[in-house]
Amino acid sequence: MKVLIVGANGQVGKHLVSFIQDHKDLEAKVMIRKEEQASYFKDLGAETAVVDLEEDIPALAKAAEGVDAVVFTAGSGPNTGADKTVLVDLDGAVKTIEATKQAGVKRFIMISSFDTSREAIQSAPSSFSPYVVAKHYADKWLRATDLDYTIIHPGLLTNDNGIGKVNAAYEVERNEIPREDVASVIVATLENDATIGKEFQVVTGTNSIKDEIGSL
Repeated sequence: MKVLIVGANGQVGKHLVSFIQDHKDLEAKVMIRKEEQASYFKDLGAETAVVDLEEDIPALAKAAEGVDAVVFTAGSGPNTGADKTVLVDLDGAVKTIEATKQAGVKRFIMISSFDTSREAIQSAPSSFSPYVVAKHYADKWLRATDLDYTIIHPGLLTNDNGIGKVNAAYEVERNEIPREDVASVIVATLENDATIGKEFQVVTGTNSIKDEIGSL
């Protein structure tokens, strides 16, 4: 299975590309914004497509040509304003969904926020609410498609080493999770077609990633 990773140069994305390239049944194609980012991924043997997420849908669709699945793990980051949050986390996600459809790809995995409910929007601090709003509507857009989607809602992301153990369900108690383990969860999701049409929260826990994702 060939997988396009949108947001590959992010921290989760880099872990994911590495894991996919080490996987006997998966192959990575990475979408990056700048040519100077390409050497890191070429050293891993991954195909690269230089496309800015703020470009139009046909440009994104061209990057998705020839792949079997798309993973959206892009984000505007904590140091940008609400304008970039809208352009990347909302519009970028929606354009990627539409580009996936245009390219004839069915499998789509969205890396969302832990809680994107209406209640989460209302209770979020003003500095964080634009991000929750963006994720809320991007998730809603994806659910309304006929894509074979999975929406992953990770807990608070850390840069700790992954431990390979998580708790995952439609709702779990809020907790942290290493970015490395999020990448492993994505791989397990790609491996398991039973995750199609589902969404789940995932945090550090007590069960192996493969077993926990397999039990969803």
